[in-house]
Amino acid sequence: MNVYIASGTADYLTKLKEQHPEETLVLMNNSESAILVHETNGASLFNEPRKYEVIDTAGSLDQPGFSVFNNIPVTDEGRPLFENRFLNRPRLIENEPGFKAIRVLRPVSSNTYIILTVWENEGAFENWQKSKAYDHAHKNRGTEAGIDNAKPHIFESASYVSKYYIGE
Repeated sequence: MNVYIASGTADYLTKLKEQHPEETLVLMNNSESAILVHETNGASLFNEPRKYEVIDTAGSLDQPGFSVFNNIPVTDEGRPLFENRFLNRPRLIENEPGFKAIRVLRPVSSNTYIILTVWENEGAFENWQKSKAYDHAHKNRGTEAGIDNAKPHIFESASYVSKYYIGE
């Protein structure tokens, strides 16, 4: 399964989505930008998308809610360790109230992985960040055992978060 992401104006992306009702196309926007996420086993509908391979999945993206993209630049030598961590995660997030979906996305032509989560609303995401499950998932951050202190160094640069709303 692949995920393709295209940026553009909300109007243009809405029209593109309406032209392909048979495809899984999810329009996401915030006050600054809009993206269209295409999840498929086939080819992209976009001219110049960012392409990702789905390496872990739960739930469905195509429903209203709040999405969070944790963008994590990873070195080439760090990829196996990073992917192993996510493939062997405890899967506690799936049990959190308001959780809808997760995709762990491997970049095809860049170094930035995306951990995409979808929530019922922004409050559900914020509640997860305050939860014991979140603490457990991040318990080794900043410690000798944490992936952020792993040798070899696996992060290319600092991670960053993008947040979007998925309309009804």
